[in-house]
Amino acid sequence: MQEVPFRHWQRNAELTSGRATLIVTLEVGPRIIYAGIDGGPNLFFNFADGEGGIGDGDYQLYGGHRLWIAPEEPGKTMQPDNDPVEYRFVDGEHQFHSKPDINRISKVLAVTVHGDERFTVRHTVTNQNAFDIELGAWALSMIDAGGTVFFPQPPFESHQDRVLPNRPITTWGYTKLADPRWTWGDRVASLRQDNAMGPQKIGTFVAQGYAAAEIKGHLLVKSFPALEGEPYPDLGCNFETFTNQDMIEIESLSPMTLLASGESIDHVEHWRIFPNQTVPREDSAAAELLSVLAGKL
Repeated sequence: MQEVPFRHWQRNAELTSGRATLIVTLEVGPRIIYAGIDGGPNLFFNFADGEGGIGDGDYQLYGGHRLWIAPEEPGKTMQPDNDPVEYRFVDGEHQFHSKPDINRISKVLAVTVHGDERFTVRHTVTNQNAFDIELGAWALSMIDAGGTVFFPQPPFESHQDRVLPNRPITTWGYTKLADPRWTWGDRVASLRQDNAMGPQKIGTFVAQGYAAAEIKGHLLVKSFPALEGEPYPDLGCNFETFTNQDMIEIESLSPMTLLASGESIDHVEHWRIFPNQTVPREDSAAAELLSVLAGKL
């Protein structure tokens, strides 16, 4: 790790794996504010407004990759992360610790560098209250404008073989399944960002435990837990994607967990950035490629 300036912040941690680089803020956060190949354009979206904000009591929209609390309740979820984080290097992990927020919840974002453009990102939420609280960890990456998010569909099962449902599809008040940004294949679904169109969102349970974001000619593939029967937030979602006129998000969630005082929940994603890689638009070809790449995480 070396400290580097990035945008309005003077102190940021730069972590490099092969051709891929992540930059994590030290003056605010924890946030992974940059992901790129060979020092090229940022694959993550950054907000122009709200940067800086060190010590500010209001929530700032910095962008990048963040750790939130599920389900989404403004008083718990959108807590300011405008204070410096404590950096530690422990057992190969680059750890970024926040102080407890107003709800007495503290967060740790920890990155392990594996080489070959591969990273493990651990998200830890700890209850610092004297009483129990129930929550889920929620990992969200804002992908820059022009991105497309892909996620696999469940394998086909005939009506004679299975009569029960095999996944939830959660919608919000502004969800439109006929939106032209959606592509619903038999094996892969996708949502693309469009600068001329506003908010769109869906949640589901991805049993395969992976999803991908294509942006600027590169592909970010993530894997995450898919625990059948666990009480996931938002009517059973371990994966969600959201887009608007600025960016598109690739999100994963942990099950809801009752934490006693001092207890923590860990939610782990494995990332790999595949340089100069795109996804075929034909359904079967897309499914085969994403399955192969997810196996290389």
